[in-house]
Amino acid sequence: MERRSHEVLDTAYEAGVRYVDVARSYGLAEAFLSSWLGSRDIPFGALTVGSKWGYVYTGGWRMDVDVHEVKDHSVGTFRRQLGETCELLGDWLTLYQIHSVTADDDTLGDRALLRELLRLHDDGLRVGLTVSGPRQAEVVWRALEVEEDGRNPFSSVQATWNLLDPSVSPALADASDHGWTVIVKEVLANGRLTPHDVGVCAAADPLGSVAARHRVGADAVAVAAALANPWASTVLSGAATSSQLLSNLIATTVKLTADDLTELGSLAETPDNYWAARSARPWT
Repeated sequence: MERRSHEVLDTAYEAGVRYVDVARSYGLAEAFLSSWLGSRDIPFGALTVGSKWGYVYTGGWRMDVDVHEVKDHSVGTFRRQLGETCELLGDWLTLYQIHSVTADDDTLGDRALLRELLRLHDDGLRVGLTVSGPRQAEVVWRALEVEEDGRNPFSSVQATWNLLDPSVSPALADASDHGWTVIVKEVLANGRLTPHDVGVCAAADPLGSVAARHRVGADAVAVAAALANPWASTVLSGAATSSQLLSNLIATTVKLTADDLTELGSLAETPDNYWAARSARPWT
């Protein structure tokens, strides 16, 4: 698994990718990235490395367990996981994010945590949050208004945006207008917008149609649609293999027209329906 991770990272770097996304709860992702950085002649600062804290991986590398990770946004978990991340990534760490803040959380109202995040910001590390769930936009707007000691510690947000659920767009545009970095995740809707699944769902026919016109894969069109958003600073791939990554990167050559984007807009579902379908997907 480590060797395959290194192969994908090699492919990404050679292709010009300069942002890498990991998290404490992504198994050994930080450790694999650390070993790759230590074994390659990459100039310091050539990569932006973002990681996340707030989930504890409990799966033990077993697919049959009921709970794979436990959410904990407490100050204690923040301190512990920051230490663990820094031990592995050291000065390579550029951005540290709260992992998956939802509208039901009280995380953004935890003043003790906000003070810790301000100190992290003052130490020179960028602070952000990732959002999740059907009310993502509400969380982004709430985060924009956070204030502790007259300051907001956040300068970055990572959100789920894809052709099936683009509902967070207005909030991400506002975040961009505030000077925040906007990172887009899950652009392939956890596999629903890939060549593997596009033929399974009748609603995905517009994606196949646009892909055929541009003579590229459905995944490239889905990624290109995310890149077409003027507020998108970085779009994540999530590829598990080099071939998947190279297929995704074809998106950088795809120039979607206004008519393409209108046609693709018909794919949108209600946020509640999208997130219910996402929860029901198998993760094996």
